[in-house]
Amino acid sequence: MKFGLFGINMRPCDDPATAARVARAAEQAGFDSLWTGEHIVLADPQTPPSPMPPDVPFVDSAVALAFAAGHTETIKLATGIIILPQRNPVVLAKSLASVDVVSGGRLICGFGIGSLAVEYGALGVPFEHKGRRAEEYIGAMKALWTMERPEYHGRFVSFSGVRAEPRPLQKPCPPIVFGGNSQYAFSRTARLGDGWFGFGLDRDRTASYIDGIRKACERYGRRFADIEISVTPRARVDCDVARHYAELGVHRIVLYTRARDESGVMEFIRAAERDLIDRFRSRS
Repeated sequence: MKFGLFGINMRPCDDPATAARVARAAEQAGFDSLWTGEHIVLADPQTPPSPMPPDVPFVDSAVALAFAAGHTETIKLATGIIILPQRNPVVLAKSLASVDVVSGGRLICGFGIGSLAVEYGALGVPFEHKGRRAEEYIGAMKALWTMERPEYHGRFVSFSGVRAEPRPLQKPCPPIVFGGNSQYAFSRTARLGDGWFGFGLDRDRTASYIDGIRKACERYGRRFADIEISVTPRARVDCDVARHYAELGVHRIVLYTRARDESGVMEFIRAAERDLIDRFRSRS
């Protein structure tokens, strides 16, 4: 079992000094990855289904991960998730390739579709056809990252005769992880992804979603064993809980501390190292 830490771009880690210390502490404790969340904008005032108050800060994922890269050496850096249809894929391909380069090839690209119309409206992006738009954007970014003469022609993005350097250090490109709990998300994972990330899930929902991904892999001729499953459990995680998730097929638990200050996050990291990471190390 691997262990990630969620929230390296959110309070209290929206403060750069805190983010640097937390990133170093997580790496030293044995966490395998740091994860960001994303909402470019939030509804003000907060109205359902907006998940949190409008004053919650989210440092841009690429900026936060590049900053964390400068204060760490080995820990992986994951977007968990970027709401892909809201982004220009050519600009995003440049940003993410740059993070992979400055980090020495440590990026995990986590993408989702999003469900808040108010965010799409503020960005001037149509709310309909989100899934199809996201899949084209994946194709366009992969073209920029991998093709000798990048070219892509789709309904929502089209280009040729261009190049975007630098390209990612990881070849052919950084791992691509999808979020989402629908059959469309499972299909997208099976066809286009290297992994899947589920946030705030109990064991029953985790088991159901993993079964959905497994069936999608069978449908599209993909080996389920090639999909890395990462989950942030809803409940507090101890060794027994981690083992139960591992039995379901989870490869990584991404822990989320809701601590409001740096000292709370540091204590959370120390407890995770003592009660989870060291115990799993001793069995390997």
